[in-house]
Amino acid sequence: MLNKDLEFLVALQDLDIMIRDIEDVKEIGFAVAGKEKLEEARAELTQKIGKSLLFNYEKLKKRYKRAIVPVKGDVCLGCFMRVPTQLITRGRSDQQVINCEGCGRVLYWYE
Repeated sequence: MLNKDLEFLVALQDLDIMIRDIEDVKEIGFAVAGKEKLEEARAELTQKIGKSLLFNYEKLKKRYKRAIVPVKGDVCLGCFMRVPTQLITRGRSDQQVINCEGCGRVLYWYE
């Protein structure tokens, strides 16, 4: 991943999942520390991401547990639909953030 915005989005998603997991553990009665540090790291990270991209991520996060998913073998691992060749070419160049045409999630490629 060469695109810094995409790297920041993946890190933001990881932080959001950790924060959500802490809240789930608290609901069943266990005490967990460190949520404040995660929220501080999240706030710092959101400052590095463009507003329109962050807005899109927040909207997707409300709909899906994972708003950013990998593409493997030309298939979106969010909805398991084949990604069109046109998007594959643009996405692999890491010049812009690409959304899946099937589910709308943000896509990233890994080899």
